[in-house]
Amino acid sequence: MGTVVDSGKKEANGSSLSEKKATVVFVLGGPGSGKGTQCTNIVEHFGYTHLSAGDLLRAEKESSSENGTMIQNMIKEGKIVPSVVTIKLLQRAMQANNNDKFLIDGFPRNEENRAAFESVTGIEPEFVLFLDCSEEVMERRLLGRNQGRADDNIDTIRKRFKVYMESTLPVIEYYNSKGKVRKIDAEKPVEEVFEAVKSVFTPLHEKVHFFGRILCSSKTRKRLPKSVLPDVPKKKKKSLSPLSATTPQATSSSRPDQGSTSDPAEQPSTSAPYLIPISQRC
Repeated sequence: MGTVVDSGKKEANGSSLSEKKATVVFVLGGPGSGKGTQCTNIVEHFGYTHLSAGDLLRAEKESSSENGTMIQNMIKEGKIVPSVVTIKLLQRAMQANNNDKFLIDGFPRNEENRAAFESVTGIEPEFVLFLDCSEEVMERRLLGRNQGRADDNIDTIRKRFKVYMESTLPVIEYYNSKGKVRKIDAEKPVEEVFEAVKSVFTPLHEKVHFFGRILCSSKTRKRLPKSVLPDVPKKKKKSLSPLSATTPQATSSSRPDQGSTSDPAEQPSTSAPYLIPISQRC
């Protein structure tokens, strides 16, 4: 899960996001790199909840809140909304969701966002999924997707590219210096990109835990049936009576310098526990 730092910050209901032990993955890349598409695939395949900072801001923009007009103007100009506004929206969405695994798409967009998120929520990301794509390919995708968004015109797109290069790339470089970036070539077809994405998420998602004779998968959170576990022979209990250690014949023939001969079945087992082949675990 994401690393929890001691912030002491709590929501109005008294529970903090760090207490929720949320697993957070930041999904970063330029506009048009395919973040939304890949997040949809990850949600369906791995069970994460997708939170798009852009979608949350656009929904707030359409509301009658005092931040709506300000957000509308800033998005139109390709500017970055103040961190406190975006973090408040993300917090509200995470607290309202019963899931504990979140993909945060398009955030943090700058160093201020990053530092404020970790300080306010008390959570560092498990890792950053970086969808790497050239500006030429991203521009072609944005102009061709025809979603009717007001910010999908050439001038606004290029402003967004400029903001991304100047503000978001340093965030990616920061996390890369901490070994938290998982870089994906996002110029390939969607299916090929997702195959690469799966190779990143599977090791985290398919952790196998052994608790005694319990074998479970983080994917299902269910105890697997005993049929997948081999039977381990139980040790024969040794009698507490000293007379049971030897037979009369063995006692009469034993020499003073030799110990009594015990029944081999009563000797403690020294064999290693049966190990389940990896291919049979899940």
